[in-house]
Amino acid sequence: MKVLIAGGGIGGLTAALCLHEAGHDVRVFERAPKFEDEGAGIQLAANATKVLDALDLLSKLSDLAVEPESIDVREFDTGDLLYQSRLGAAYRQKYRAPYFHLHRSDLIETLATELLVRAPGSIQFGAAVTKYSETEKNVSVQLENGTTECGDCLVGADGIRSAVRTQMRGKTPIQWTGNVAWRGVLDATELADDFMEKVVTNFVAYKKHMVVYYVRAQKAINFVGVVENRDWRNDSWVQKSPHKELMADFSGWNETVQTVVNLTPVDQCYRWALHDYQPLDRWCSKRVTLLGDAAHASLPFLASGAAMAIEDARILQRVLEGHETTTATRLHLALVKYQRNRMSRTASVQKRSRNVGQLYHLPGRLLRRAAFKALGTRTGKNEHFLPQYDANIIPLV
Repeated sequence: MKVLIAGGGIGGLTAALCLHEAGHDVRVFERAPKFEDEGAGIQLAANATKVLDALDLLSKLSDLAVEPESIDVREFDTGDLLYQSRLGAAYRQKYRAPYFHLHRSDLIETLATELLVRAPGSIQFGAAVTKYSETEKNVSVQLENGTTECGDCLVGADGIRSAVRTQMRGKTPIQWTGNVAWRGVLDATELADDFMEKVVTNFVAYKKHMVVYYVRAQKAINFVGVVENRDWRNDSWVQKSPHKELMADFSGWNETVQTVVNLTPVDQCYRWALHDYQPLDRWCSKRVTLLGDAAHASLPFLASGAAMAIEDARILQRVLEGHETTTATRLHLALVKYQRNRMSRTASVQKRSRNVGQLYHLPGRLLRRAAFKALGTRTGKNEHFLPQYDANIIPLV
């Protein structure tokens, strides 16, 4: 079966690798003229790395990744430890896969390079999908350059502003959360060797938090600083902002945070507006389906957006496995099965991400301490929710 994939991000490329492995002919249409070294860090729990391992990519990523020892939640100024989740070797043994920090570009480059080795010519750059047309016999996409491509199935992995989703479902409502996120990747070689342990550290305060962790084999530091800013009036999702405003937002915070803020180049200060999406009740049609952020974009507080797209890719491959026939009816049944096996989990991630963001921004030290202490006493089920899932073998319904 010939599968067209709109979007060459993490989800689209992983889907292409999975589907190619199952014997399908894949074509990825990527908007950008080439992959750039841009973006920020991502966190991949065992649920994601299990899929990457099954694709024989884990060894290639290990040299680029950082495997942290723990996730630490600390008071914003004193650095007092509020909560800790152990990772490292114990986590790897427990869940049969590692917890990785990666730079998004490093993962994209690895996925793309491997796809082009396994399926030469399968990525077309400068080729944004603008619309599609499906019939009983096939599906065709129109590209921004005016050309048309035909296939048997279309996967809309074209991100949070998905053209495929918009055509399928119309304009989906989004909710402005009142939060903006400062993000950056810094050169760790400029820091002292003992600047920070190999951990994820989340400094929390009322209406603010900052997450700091290593990427690129500890050669770089990734940070995300989220601030409630109800006065934000810029319609742009991303805005270059004054360094003095970053300094003001985190004035008086822990020394680690101050170092990160001071090290951020004054001409590389960007803020992202955080919007929330409600779960869709349908994300497929006869020959078209959605994947990753196009289907279920979530807030970043659970650090699981990339992982959900990777899970999607494997489940989609499994429901399409053995589908030599290209009849619209049989294909639609397979796509409905994919949707059925993903909707509940991804909707739960969207909800949990929302709730975790509220937890991070609680007022008052006593309330934060009590909340994270309570989290520690009932962490079992919540802690297992993400890493125990194995898209390679989980029974499909």
